[in-house]
Amino acid sequence: MFGRWIWVLGVLSCAGAGTSHAQDTSDLAQQLANPISAVISVPYQLNFDGNIGPEDEGSRTTLNLQPVIPFTLDNGANVVTRTIVPYVWQTDVIPGTSQSGFGDVLLNAWYTPPTQDGLTWGVGPVVRVPTWSDVSSETWAAGITGIVLKQSGPWTFGALSNHIWDLERGPKTPTNATFIQPFASYTTDTSWTLSVQSESTYDWANDQWSVPVNFAVSKLAVIGQRPVSFQMGAGYWAESPANGPEGWRYRFQVQFVFPRG
Repeated sequence: MFGRWIWVLGVLSCAGAGTSHAQDTSDLAQQLANPISAVISVPYQLNFDGNIGPEDEGSRTTLNLQPVIPFTLDNGANVVTRTIVPYVWQTDVIPGTSQSGFGDVLLNAWYTPPTQDGLTWGVGPVVRVPTWSDVSSETWAAGITGIVLKQSGPWTFGALSNHIWDLERGPKTPTNATFIQPFASYTTDTSWTLSVQSESTYDWANDQWSVPVNFAVSKLAVIGQRPVSFQMGAGYWAESPANGPEGWRYRFQVQFVFPRG
């Protein structure tokens, strides 16, 4: 599966790349539309949310480092890991104050058997590791995560979900939450990807939904023999908890792709 795009690294950056070369970059762009594709990548994702807090005057900027690392097993299956490390800057979320620091780290791992007929699924554990910063929940949590998706022609569609519970007696932040991320994308022959998704969370402890609907456009380019995907997007908070973000949100992402050894 990786012979094509490793070959891309060596030749696509040359001037005058032909139609077959463009097809290879398009194939890689569609692989990146799969959250558990067996491709090593390191996305840096910048998000901005506003209208937060009791007076709707707060704002939050979050930079997520999200390395995805797959491991191939002897039976042809993969274990795909994704670690989300957020750094947060926020102002007036608590009126008249500002906070910054590393947010809680989220560790995900999926066991994914060999793909059949474009259908991919995976299941595994998820663990939230508190950082005890000013923007941390200060509470350990863990649970189970799963994903199922279908790739057909230029289309990718599916859903990722997890559920986590707090692991402590007398937790600082009681946690009983379900995360649901339905997604759909279309990748063109010129390596553009148009996508729509939601990153919805239901807080069972407080009976509250958080539902942003996000739209994005991505372009895969080859820079110095390295595939790099650039993404810009915007979303709207269809539902948010009390004192949560409202209105529009914005996203920019740069995703570096690496060959597997």
